[in-house]
Parts: sequence; structure tokens; C-alpha cells
Amino acid sequence: MAPQFLIPPMPNGDPYYRRNSLPFPSLPKDNDFPFSVASASSPNLGRIPPSRALSSISRGDESAPTSEIETALDSVVKIFTVFSSPDYVLPWQKKPPRRAWGSGFAIPGRRIITSAHVVAEHTFIQVTKPGLATKYKARVLSAGHECDLAILEVDGEEFWAGMRFLELGGIPFLQDEITVVGYPQGGDNISMTKGIVSRVEPTQYVHGATQLLAIQLEAAIKPGYSGGPALIGGKVVGVAFQSQTGSENIGYIVPVPVIERFISGVDESGKYTGFCSLGLSCQPIENSHLRDYFGMRPEMTGVLVSSINILSDAYRFLEKDDIILEFDGKPVANDGTVTFRHRERIDFDHLASMKKPNGKTLIKVLRKERECIFDITLRPLQPLVPVHQFDKHPSYYIFGGLIFTSLTQPYLHEYADRYSVWPRRLCQLAQRTSKNADQEIVIISMVLMDDITEGYGNLAALQVRKVNEIDIQNLRHLYEFLEHCTATSIRFDLDEERVIVFKYREAKIATSTILTRYNIPSIASADLIASAA
Repeated sequence: MAPQFLIPPMPNGDPYYRRNSLPFPSLPKDNDFPFSVASASSPNLGRIPPSRALSSISRGDESAPTSEIETALDSVVKIFTVFSSPDYVLPWQKKPPRRAWGSGFAIPGRRIITSAHVVAEHTFIQVTKPGLATKYKARVLSAGHECDLAILEVDGEEFWAGMRFLELGGIPFLQDEITVVGYPQGGDNISMTKGIVSRVEPTQYVHGATQLLAIQLEAAIKPGYSGGPALIGGKVVGVAFQSQTGSENIGYIVPVPVIERFISGVDESGKYTGFCSLGLSCQPIENSHLRDYFGMRPEMTGVLVSSINILSDAYRFLEKDDIILEFDGKPVANDGTVTFRHRERIDFDHLASMKKPNGKTLIKVLRKERECIFDITLRPLQPLVPVHQFDKHPSYYIFGGLIFTSLTQPYLHEYADRYSVWPRRLCQLAQRTSKNADQEIVIISMVLMDDITEGYGNLAALQVRKVNEIDIQNLRHLYEFLEHCTATSIRFDLDEERVIVFKYREAKIATSTILTRYNIPSIASADLIASAA
């Protein structure tokens, strides 16, 4: 489903939701956000802590394991990560490298599954097997930050010798006992903890700020366990990834359907493909007066469509005030849930999230007291303001001492951390939806002081709406317009009705001087320069 506007933890370890005061309610205060990533762990790093049966467990020599412990010892690895996070306010530079560790396990095809937050923003990765001191270099094949999963590859026969490969299965039942295996903080050797399945339902994934199916355990998922397998009888039923803030014994694992959806996307396309969404905002329709108003018969149940993402395929078929009655033949209840298992229900959005990109779904709706069925294509939908930018260097462009960049939630976090206040107006803009796939909110992230920027120093953290009366669509549009401009003067119309004007030639000359003075290596980020080549 579509990412929610929440505060994901940044890979440099700063939770960014510890502020004492926040400007608007969609951003959680210190203890309002109940989850934390059960993170990669390090003694000098505060990186935030976020199926009953498998078909088989295979080994290179085809011998079967004699116990769950033996299986874990031959399957689970420790992952050492060196990572460096971008500076979103000064986007041409990165922060100093830091170290962390996490867990992972081997699957068929000589690949390792781990949590995406264990390897996010990595510059160097090594893995080691239990009981061995040798570290082997690893690389990321693919990372899905929404589902907090990653696949690693390791070259060399020596590493894979004697390794057992775990195969994926199904979803455990309530009260099943699960063993979580990994390398938690407090020691160097492999560790195990047991827990009971207490709930299976869509949950907010802190790292990617997306709601997907998760399994809640009554078990302590400590920092360092992230990426480790959750086992029943030596068989994988999930991947440890986050814990509940304020509770020492509530942890969460990524269930097998989400893991399978992630792996199948990588296998089929060679890269992470994302999770689909209908692109709808819906209202429960439990009130009898509301149901009568829309002409629902007594046997009908469903939810009311409040808004539709213009970029979704549903926008071509559905309308505001439609009542969604069924999703692929499954009746949708008045609270928006569908039948999941015996005595369990689940949000119908989960059905959309498990579809492959460009997959079809049949949606039955009630429209003006008539029933209609539409065949809708599902695909991942990106928000106007990206929730995260892991493993991507921020784009920027400098002109006349103004640093332009695209608005992202990581920028908002960085701004609040640096200045101890949230940019209220930008936070409001971050909740808007896209009108087209290329749209971005371009902002002035900082004004570098120079003679040419005199009097403009307080105009940072504002959106650039127009340049010389031209609406700005995205950062690349701004870059290409200014680099090929022939006008003698440049007028920037900003949010809050502010205006900046430069004489074009003098601004270009000043830009070169400013780059030298502030030791900035380039006028623009590499991606912008490459796009214009």
C-alpha cells in the first residue's frame, strides 16, 4: 500500500522523533510512535532498533540437520556494515563513516537474507559464519526498504562450504512458539531467544514507513537480531526486524508472504519492484444512516471511497463516493477488513500489497445504487515527497548562492535536527499528492552568504514555484532552465509570496566564486549533470 507520512529512522542512528515540540499532529512526538527498528548494533552506534511448514532444508552435501540448533549454526551469519549517510542540508557531502552489525541467513541460490536497515547507506559489508573469525566481503544484490529486507551475495567456495540453505514456508498460527536466531548486542557469539505468536496483522514498518503484514511476538527482539531468521522446528517463518518502544518483550518479524513477494520481484526483474497499492483513501461505513444514504441494501457491506490517487489506475475507473463491496471476490466489511484465517480478519489493503506490479484485480463497487465491476491494474505508487532516500545521494543545484534540492522527508528530519525546529510550511507541503509522475517540490535548502545574496538569507526552506513566470516541475527542470537561460534577469517566485531576483550574468560569475569559497566540488549533483549530457 502507499507509504504513510511518518518519521522513519535515519540510517545514521538518529531517531528523529525525539523532539520536544512538533508543529503538526501527523509527526509523532517523543513517545507517541510505538515502534523502533531492531537495528544493526554497535557499541559506538545508536542505530535505532526497529507458515507453518517449509518444504525442506537443504545442504550442500544433502544431509539433513539433526536439530534446530544445528540448523541455525550452519545457516545464520553475522553481518558487519560500514555506512555513511548523506547530509541533506549540505547535499554535496556525506557524514563520517560509522560501523554496525546485524544478522542474516542463507537461502537457496547462495544468497543471504537480512534486514534492509542493516545494510542501508553501506560503503562496505562483511559477513562471518558462527565460530569462525574469517570475514568475507559481501555485496547487496537488492534492498527493499519498504519491506525492510535485503539480499546479499558472497563470492568464494570457502564461505559456502557446509552452509545450510533455509527455504521459505507459510504463516505461523497464534500461540505457536518461535525461536529467533541472531547476534544481539551484549556479546559476539550467536544467540537464540524464544517467543509466542500473539498477533498477525498489517503493521507499520518503521524503516520504510510503510504498512505491511507482520507477525507480533512476545519476545525480545534486541538490536543485532535484525535480519536473523525466526524458526519453528528448524524452519523459517519470518525475519526479525523491529520491536515495540517501551516494551522489552514485544517484537516483530517479517512474515513469509512479504519475503516471498520481495524475492520473487528480484528474481523476475533483477531488482526490487516495490509493493502495490490501489491508491485509495477510504472511510469505514459502519453508520446505518451513512449506508442508507448511499442506498446500500441490508446484506451489503463495504467502505466509502474518499479520494483517489491521480497516478493510480483506479483513477480511471473509480469515483469519489463509490462503495467498495468486494476485492477479487472477497467481501469487504464495513470496517474495511476481509476474512484472513479462522477467527482472523485483515485490512483489504493487504490483498493489494501482495499483488505483483501490473497485476490485475477485480473491484466490485456500488455507485449510485448500481453495482459495477472494474478490472484495475495495480502498481507501486510513490508519494510526492519521498518518505526515504536510502542508498541514494540527494540531488542538488547551486545558482547564485542558492542551494536548490527536492523536498524529501529525510531533508525535513535533517533540518529539524540541525535547527531544533520543523519547517512548518514544508511539512504541510509534504502531505500533498502528486499530479504527475515527474512532479517534485523544489526548495531552497540554504542560502550561502555572498554579496549577491545580501538580504536573501532568511528565504531558505521555501518552495520555488516559478522562475521567470515558468512553473517548475522538478529539480531537473529548474537546472536545465537556468543553465540554458538567455534572459538578462532571473526572478524566483517562492512560497509565502517571496521573491528573489538576480542579474543572470552576475549570478553565474558569483556561483563560481561561491563554489571555491565554500569548497563545493560541483555546481550540481552527478545525476543532474548526467541527465543534461
